[in-house]
Amino acid sequence: MFRSLALVAAAVAALGATADEPKLPATIGSIDRKDPKLDALIPKDAKIEVLAGGFKWTEGPVWDKKGNALLFTDIPNNRVVRWSAKDGVSDFLKPSGYTGTDKFTGYEPGANGLAFDKDGALILCQHGDRRVSRLTGDKKFVTLADKYDGKRLNSPNDLVFAKNGDLYFTDPPYGLPGQMKDPKKELDFQGVYRLSAKGELALLTKEMTRPNGIGLSPDEKTLYVANSDPDKAIWMAFPISADGTLGKGKLIHDATDEVKAKKPGLPDGLKVDAKGNIFATGPDGVFVFGPDHTYLGKIVIGDKNANCGWGDDGTVLYICANDKLVRVKTTTKGLGW
Repeated sequence: MFRSLALVAAAVAALGATADEPKLPATIGSIDRKDPKLDALIPKDAKIEVLAGGFKWTEGPVWDKKGNALLFTDIPNNRVVRWSAKDGVSDFLKPSGYTGTDKFTGYEPGANGLAFDKDGALILCQHGDRRVSRLTGDKKFVTLADKYDGKRLNSPNDLVFAKNGDLYFTDPPYGLPGQMKDPKKELDFQGVYRLSAKGELALLTKEMTRPNGIGLSPDEKTLYVANSDPDKAIWMAFPISADGTLGKGKLIHDATDEVKAKKPGLPDGLKVDAKGNIFATGPDGVFVFGPDHTYLGKIVIGDKNANCGWGDDGTVLYICANDKLVRVKTTTKGLGW
């Protein structure tokens, strides 16, 4: 009997839950295969495994190679969460995105996108503090970018590093309590930026209404940006010129009809694999596009999805699916492995 109870406790811990929480399903969803090329990326017997639940809105998954664990954000709860197969779920950082003393009146005070820089420091897009910052070893925040042209950023959302240390990030209004109508909004646009390794901030484009997820092609000649606007739910590809500016964008895919059909979620976070395939969260799941932007299929979650990220040996795709953390084991590898 005691051994059985211990096994149950261990299983619950592995899911990152407590004995009082509702039991999570072992798997959810399905794989919708639009093109045979998807079979080379996601095995036919692939399962969408549920790892943990009970969060409010999960985001920003990034793999900590040193700690062999996943870090992700629970934005409304203003925290960064750590998950590992060994230890389950624990708080890693709180507060994560809003460090003010006044009560935050909006829904998304916490950090959103996360990334590690070349020195292994955690970089955070902080909604409530309206900045991109670096976390020090003693868990203090150092501001990297909080203003453009003398005006405060809206609420940095997602980010990606180039090999030379340049940081690309998006700046929609979601962290502002009143979003577009917030009286403290200082910029009259939603930008995509590049913060150079030298600390110089450049506006790359302000044409997207709700720039959100962001990624680079393996050769770093193309910048991918998701637009989380229900009236223009699209993904765009921008050529990066030799001088660092962006050329004319090309539409990758338009999911506006799926949004209008009430499928849950919007184009949000995205990640790229080593071969240039794009894994992009959107209505009802994670869309998969080939390097030539062909729509290969979807990891169907059946819920809103915020972001995804590679982990373990680079072949496992972790997905922040609304209030849950799930994963899919693939036969490809993410950039950086």
